[in-house]
Amino acid sequence: MTGTSPSPPLWRQLEHTADALLAVRGGRSLTDVLARCPPELRAGVQALSFHTLRWLGSANEARAHLAPKTPAPQVDALLVTALALLWPDETPPYSDHVLVDQAVTAVHHRTPAATGFVNAVLRRFLRERDAVVAVVRHTPLGAWNHPLWWIERVQHDWPQIWQGLLTEANRRPPMTLRVNARRGTAAAYVQRLAAAGRAASVVGDLAGPALACPAAVLLAEPCPVQQLPGFAEGEVSVQDAAAQIAAPLLLSGAPLRPGARVLDACAAPGGKTAHLLELAELDLLALDSDPLRLPRVQETLNRLQLRAELKAGDARQPAAWWDGRPFDAILLDAPCTASGIVRRHPDVRWLRRPDDVTALARIQAELLDALWPLLAPGGHLLYATCSIFKAEGQAQIDAFLQRCPAGAAALAPQSPGHLLPSRDNAPAGSSGRGPALHDGFFYGLLRKT
Repeated sequence: MTGTSPSPPLWRQLEHTADALLAVRGGRSLTDVLARCPPELRAGVQALSFHTLRWLGSANEARAHLAPKTPAPQVDALLVTALALLWPDETPPYSDHVLVDQAVTAVHHRTPAATGFVNAVLRRFLRERDAVVAVVRHTPLGAWNHPLWWIERVQHDWPQIWQGLLTEANRRPPMTLRVNARRGTAAAYVQRLAAAGRAASVVGDLAGPALACPAAVLLAEPCPVQQLPGFAEGEVSVQDAAAQIAAPLLLSGAPLRPGARVLDACAAPGGKTAHLLELAELDLLALDSDPLRLPRVQETLNRLQLRAELKAGDARQPAAWWDGRPFDAILLDAPCTASGIVRRHPDVRWLRRPDDVTALARIQAELLDALWPLLAPGGHLLYATCSIFKAEGQAQIDAFLQRCPAGAAALAPQSPGHLLPSRDNAPAGSSGRGPALHDGFFYGLLRKT
């Protein structure tokens, strides 16, 4: 006996994946659902759920084509899950035979009366797969695996490259690390990974020399953080390459004296807070409106051996938390649709609604207006969103500058604007066939004159 526990059967993972799909259809975050999944099933269910949600549009259309009358919600969720996992993919998670067998077993355990129906639909799909795929790909939902309103917004905002952006959103993202600048360099850590048998490369400049992310390391293959040398000791963190631009970009605005007052206005989960402290000696206030998220920030700081003041408060209401002393710099990583990170959070596209964009844009404007008076003259405010929608990026900054008195605010020339996830942004020397190097972000660096 080796003492290792056997892997849970696939049919049990499929049951919980279907439950996760039902929850997302009901408006629940996949992250919250997975947190309640049995620990022994969580990793497998997460992988299957991600795959299902990436191909959900195609699977929904295929189910409607094969079985026009919608079955009961639980049966439909399991059937659509199986169809998504059977959809043509570069790296199918399981063989057709195994997947159909285990899906039928799962439905037999949950809804025995539907066993024959599910078995018949799945086997028909395998027989007619090429024809069904061809039909489904002629529909917007089946072709792009995003809601129609989302597709139309991306088309409107980025008419020249919208197809590439939607395609990239369905690819598996890379795993990028941020080396703690207080503890080492990216080049040295790549060598350390090589000694441990893990291939990696230094990312380097992401959007030109002015926007270098020198601490970024790209892993050839993702792995659990526990397998990263020095992770527990705070030598390295996981952070997307585009997200790593925030801290150095804010600090590039003007040299900050040691102990300068800095506000991270929407700090949780703390990655950008920690990056700022890795790069400079700051008197930093990490603020978040949700007190339940602040322990995550503290855990990050503890692991990296960094210190900041943490406070719960709505950044739109400074009177409730501000002590009246101006800040030398402010990071506003504003709440947004997360349309730039859907490859990491594939449930987002199915949870969002068209009016969410308007509602979030209103909150972003309120945050800008509330925080700007807290900034000292000559200071910089970095507005950031992980969105590719212009309403949450350039349009937001344009509107803010129009609201400001003439000459009171200026957009710094090093502001990158929208950083779009594109396969053209592949690491130097790569084939360009891999996923985009970074997620979608917007950055606008504002100077108070």
